[in-house]
Amino acid sequence: MNRDRYDLPLTTASDRAAAHYRDGVDCMLSAWHGAEDAFDKAIAEDPGFALAHIGRARLHQLNMEGGKARAMAAQARELAAGATSREKSHVEIMAAVIESKPKVAVTGAEAHLEEYPRDAQVLSILLGAFGLYAFSGRPDHDAAKLAICERHARHYGEDWWFVSYLGWSHTEAGNLSTGRALSERAMGLRSENANAAHGLSHAMFEQGDMAVGRKFLAQWMPAHDRKSFLHGHLAWHVALTNLDEGDLDGALAIYEQHIKPAGRPYPPLNIFTDGASLLWRLSLAGQAGLEPHWRDVAAYGETYFPQAGAHFADVHFALATAMIGSDALDTRLAQLEARAADGKLVPGGCAIDLCRGIRAFAEGDNAGAVRLLEPAISELARIGGSHAQRELWEDTLIVACLRAGQGDKAARRIAARLDRRPSARDEAWSRAARGTAPRI
Repeated sequence: MNRDRYDLPLTTASDRAAAHYRDGVDCMLSAWHGAEDAFDKAIAEDPGFALAHIGRARLHQLNMEGGKARAMAAQARELAAGATSREKSHVEIMAAVIESKPKVAVTGAEAHLEEYPRDAQVLSILLGAFGLYAFSGRPDHDAAKLAICERHARHYGEDWWFVSYLGWSHTEAGNLSTGRALSERAMGLRSENANAAHGLSHAMFEQGDMAVGRKFLAQWMPAHDRKSFLHGHLAWHVALTNLDEGDLDGALAIYEQHIKPAGRPYPPLNIFTDGASLLWRLSLAGQAGLEPHWRDVAAYGETYFPQAGAHFADVHFALATAMIGSDALDTRLAQLEARAADGKLVPGGCAIDLCRGIRAFAEGDNAGAVRLLEPAISELARIGGSHAQRELWEDTLIVACLRAGQGDKAARRIAARLDRRPSARDEAWSRAARGTAPRI
């Protein structure tokens, strides 16, 4: 019987289909371009191969091709009737993700991994900044990611994908030295691994090692296919290092060349959140002339996220619509409030207060922004994403405090950040808070 790279049986009699499937899974686990083509080839070799269909369905979902994703998931379910119990369970879990049933998927995945701990694709959907744990609304999702990795670590050993995500999980849980060492080890195990490069970039950012992080990505990214879905996000990481050093022109050039909506081959959630958050950071730093970019990003958000529901997109939708003064933010807030009333807003009211705080800040009501953002930030982890992504809201709170004449409050937050890591930008804000630099 054919098997996957983790020695799990595959219900296909075609050696070629199995080989293409293994290639597709490796591309997914390394965030490398080529998974779509590999799964398509596997299906062409064996049209009855259920796991190839559900793998392709997952890629359609990531690209927000919902109709295609659901149709292929339904087909995978039918085909799985003749597969092993592990494959049937795998298909059901992935289909639950595609059908927007995250609680069903999480419960199913956790139970599945007790029996099949080496089903790496099922483990992978729980992990990451956009994984099921991160978007569950749980305030402890970083700890949950690390816990499940450690629970199953003995089954993976030095597997390049697992070491990548074990390192990432340590970094996000605050174990920076361990996370960085594991991410570096993962890069040594397989250099063509954007997930390891991503985890290492986060570790360097959290340690304040900005120059080293930029140099690492400058050396590594030329070999990374620009069509790979993390390519734009890794460019975003480079831009963060530019911003920390005050190189606004460099950060804006990265936005224009790699991130702005312009037919990018990346998942829409990545494009939208990376674009909106980088423009917001540039605005906080004083970059002028961003209005055309803001209009482009807002229009992209209206196209791909026209209704409330994907809460990480919703809080970024507030950034774009607040900056262009759009009435769409009022509509989105009403939708979020309705979801909260129905118990469907998984991060709870903090997501609404973050949006309201952003609007107050954009309107120049700095005291109002402080009043709304300060309590919401205590629950900020509930929106998901990474520490680096969520830092935007604390950045905004700090600048709002400085502009509202609440320098002492800003200084306390900045000091806590500088205790964690060095930052040229935070040092500049600290001087402003102490009154030894021009006001922001």
